[in-house]
Amino acid sequence: MRFSFVTLFPNLIKGYFSESILKRAIEDEKISIDFFNPRDFTTDKHNRVDAPMIGGGAGMLMTPQPLMDTLTHIRGSSPKAHVIFLSPVAKPFTQNDAKRLAKKEHIVFVSGRYEGIDERVIEAQADEIFSIGDFILTGGELASMVVCDAIARNVDTVLGNRESLEIESFESSLLEAPSFTKPTIYENKEVVSEFLKGNHSKITDLKRGLALCKTKYFRPDLYKKGITHEK
Repeated sequence: MRFSFVTLFPNLIKGYFSESILKRAIEDEKISIDFFNPRDFTTDKHNRVDAPMIGGGAGMLMTPQPLMDTLTHIRGSSPKAHVIFLSPVAKPFTQNDAKRLAKKEHIVFVSGRYEGIDERVIEAQADEIFSIGDFILTGGELASMVVCDAIARNVDTVLGNRESLEIESFESSLLEAPSFTKPTIYENKEVVSEFLKGNHSKITDLKRGLALCKTKYFRPDLYKKGITHEK
C-alpha cells in the first residue's frame, strides 16, 4: 500500500517512519511512503504558496494553484489515489475508518499550514476529510501521521500477530480491557487473580466485563453502542 504526503515540511514526517513496526513494513515492501512539496509546483516567481485571506482575517492561507497542481500531478500518475484532507472542522476519524481505508491502494494526505487551505482546493480535490479531535495544531502533518499510522497497522501482515487487532479498543464499540505483565505483585498491587489460573474461558468473560466497566466509565457514548451490539 502506498502513502503519499503533500506537505511543506516533509522532514517533520520522515523520521516517524524510520523506526519500529512501520520501518519494518517499509523494508518488507508492505507499505511505501513518498512526499510532494507544493513549493515544487508553485508558479509564483517568489516561490510563495500562501497569501492573505480575502475579506480579512489574521494569518495567511495556502493558495489554490500549488496544491491543485500537486494533486493533479499525483492523480495523473495514480488514478486510484484517494485524497484525504485533515481539518478540525471535519468529521472525527475512527477505527472503522482506519480498517476501511486499509483496503485502498494509494492514500494521499494533504497537510495544511498557516491558517489553513483555500476552500476551493478542498471542494475540488477531497475524497474524504477527517478531524483527529476538537483542537488546533500548528500544521496538518501530525494529524496526517496519526491517521496514516492507524491505517497502516490495519494493512494485512503489517502487524505480526493478527490477533492484536481483534482485541484492541473500539472493536465491538468497547475500550480494551486492562492488561498486566510480570511481576504478579508490584508495590503491593496484585494482578487480577483469575488471570493467573489458566482458565481461558473465564479470562475471556472477565476481560469482557472489565472492558464494559472501563468503557462505561471513560466513554459512556461507546458503552451504549456496546450494549446494543451485544443484543
